[in-house]
Amino acid sequence: MPSGVAVFIESRQGAVKKTSLEALSAGRRLADTLGERVLAIVVGPADAAELGRYGADTVLVAEHELLASYAPEAYTATVVASAREHDVRVILGSASAMGRDFLPRVAARLRVGLAQDCTELRMAEGSKLECIRPVFAGKALSRVRLTASPAMATLRPNVFSAVPAEPPREPQVTSFTPPLDPAKVRARATGIAAAAGQKVELTEASIIVSGGRGLKGPENFPMIQELADALGGAMGASRAAVDAGWIDHQHQVGQTGKTVSPTLYIACGISGAIQHLAGMSSSKYIVAINKDREAPIFKLADYGIVGDLFAVVPALTQEIRKLKQ
Repeated sequence: MPSGVAVFIESRQGAVKKTSLEALSAGRRLADTLGERVLAIVVGPADAAELGRYGADTVLVAEHELLASYAPEAYTATVVASAREHDVRVILGSASAMGRDFLPRVAARLRVGLAQDCTELRMAEGSKLECIRPVFAGKALSRVRLTASPAMATLRPNVFSAVPAEPPREPQVTSFTPPLDPAKVRARATGIAAAAGQKVELTEASIIVSGGRGLKGPENFPMIQELADALGGAMGASRAAVDAGWIDHQHQVGQTGKTVSPTLYIACGISGAIQHLAGMSSSKYIVAINKDREAPIFKLADYGIVGDLFAVVPALTQEIRKLKQ
């Protein structure tokens, strides 16, 4: 009979990503409700003690030469093999770029449903996973109950709290070599070209400052970056700014970009098209800066500043720096 909650853990150079700790904490709460164990599935080296602090009873470390870099088919086969071997009831992961890419493949291989980008989880009818997820670009919420086993869900970053378990666990660490067929791993990374990145990854940032069409050109995005740096946050952008070639797509927030849920989201010169709102409407506090008092973004914003962003943003940056001094 299926038992236990498995959580796929993303790590980079051995460091566990914050979004995976959020998923692990959520998995721990579900497992406590069920009176069952939590299995953390990780590819390559990771801090098992840290995973234990956030609730993992067992850490399953997959090791194989085909897992040296991300390959969706290899990662899919690894999680499928782990789920079948341990006969888990639930599989969770982060709705990150990686999670969105390969976990649907896992669900297809296991012939089960997958609830993507969830903002709430609970157990219903004793052992059925019930999820809440935004639909129709965030205009409505869908309640999904997964009846097949294992039930699978990905969690929206920055919505679930990464809370250390009480009591912390001392996990059993088990290494295994998944049965991977090189002939079936058709897509592989042959090299990684590192681009200039941000200090804080966009989907994990608790503060985001985004710029849109109102910036009028790429030469004005450094002003947005300065405010983000002063706040200790990350810089985002609207689709209009990305499509115009003013900033790289990795900064795009929205339905065709990244979905974010920071504590504070500052929209500068962004009108508030539904495509953009779909990617940031779950932010806890939204501040809009726009000279058009009729801009749709003000209907969603908690605080609005009607004014010239070229005057408002530098003044905000200056005042924040003064406060920090």
